[in-house]
Amino acid sequence: MILPIVAYGDPVLKKRGKDIEKGDADLPKLIEDMWETMYNAHGVGLAAPQVGKSLRLFVVDASPFAEEQDPDYEMLKDFKKVFVNPQILDESGDEWAFSEGCLSIPDIHEDVFRNETLRIRYFDENWEEHEEELTGLAARVVQHEYDHIEGILFVEHLSPLRRRFLKGKLMNITKGKVNTSYRMRFPKKK
Repeated sequence: MILPIVAYGDPVLKKRGKDIEKGDADLPKLIEDMWETMYNAHGVGLAAPQVGKSLRLFVVDASPFAEEQDPDYEMLKDFKKVFVNPQILDESGDEWAFSEGCLSIPDIHEDVFRNETLRIRYFDENWEEHEEELTGLAARVVQHEYDHIEGILFVEHLSPLRRRFLKGKLMNITKGKVNTSYRMRFPKKK
């Protein structure tokens, strides 16, 4: 089922997600709905808070970033994963800028600086534990989604001046004054 995506300004986006209990009977359906919602909105990642659930869960499919001339091609072409109760263990390497967007903040794309490498531990949808090192765009997509379960939005990585510049656009999003091709839930829509 395609779920509405929660828009900027909703309090659920600012909460740290709760750990999911092993054996949670609702988890498989939620994961299925999140995949369907993400693909419907043409996203590469979606975190549970973005569908109104304050849980430590996100899904990513970075394959749209896979271009054969990119050195990360082999990693990205099959990079489709579910992250349950993830924990970033380390972030390292040089910070680099990339224009990020967010399904909860439509029509805004800004350069965000993030470390190039991260080490993460998580469970997949079958409750198998993984520990991986990710680099480049795979790391960036995971860092962005991980921020969501920590209650952090990508615009918070911007300078105060840049955030002030975007304030009007952000307020319009909270009021539903934005056009999207997917369903959204707006906190201040009248």
